[in-house]
Amino acid sequence: MGKERTGHRDLHVIAPARGLRLVDPTELWGWRGLFVALMVRDVAVRYKQTAIGIAWVGLQPLAMVAIFTFLFGKVGNVPTGGLPYPLFAFAAMVPWQVFSKSLMEGSMTLVSNRALVTKVYFPRVLMPAAAVFGGAVDFAITLVILLGMMAWFGFVPGWQILLTPLLLLLAFLTSLGVALWLSALNVLYRDVQIVLPFLAQIWLFLTPVLYPASVIPEQWRLLYAMNPMVTVTESFRWAVLGGATAPEPLILIVSTFTVFVILLSGIAYFRHVEREMADRI
Repeated sequence: MGKERTGHRDLHVIAPARGLRLVDPTELWGWRGLFVALMVRDVAVRYKQTAIGIAWVGLQPLAMVAIFTFLFGKVGNVPTGGLPYPLFAFAAMVPWQVFSKSLMEGSMTLVSNRALVTKVYFPRVLMPAAAVFGGAVDFAITLVILLGMMAWFGFVPGWQILLTPLLLLLAFLTSLGVALWLSALNVLYRDVQIVLPFLAQIWLFLTPVLYPASVIPEQWRLLYAMNPMVTVTESFRWAVLGGATAPEPLILIVSTFTVFVILLSGIAYFRHVEREMADRI
């Protein structure tokens, strides 16, 4: 954005950025009011005109856990380290549900708000970011359900539960990084909205939500850790339910590094596509 003086008036010229650029924190801070407004709107619209409203946030993961308790807990006899399978699965389902919904909402937000993108100037990155971080409401609801289940089964959280905000942030950053990639690609290729549900489903089975990471052979663990949600789900389960074995430090490092690679590359690609977004959407 530049400024030219014309007579006694200032003319502000908005021009696309040149070269590879990430976000400008100062500019984003100036638009913080819009970010909050978009986040509140996304949460309100998500469950508008639904019969039971925000209760769907808890019912969906509970229904999945009920089904998989029969398939994996009763029939498959998946090892849970002595934990009741419903509690074992739901503890990992809490961060997964946040990640999955944030990913879906964030990836579709630009196309869903075509009129806003084409008519008004603002940092476009705010739209997927608001959709992603709006998932904090879903997290709060599912966490309350999880605490209720823990009380029912007689589990008391230890000091590790203080780490859950960091793990939630890691899940949000993963969602944001992937959503930036997919939302930008969705502007150029509408195939993304078709592939997205399939991608989320496959990613679920590649993440230790319904089974422990210990079932993965040792020689594949490092490659497996490149899925950042491996660390989030395993660490979250350990943080809220405890256990003798903490997540492996090497896996934590690899997953965290992967998160920041996805996030920074996602920001760079989003900024690249942003130049022609209003014309291509």
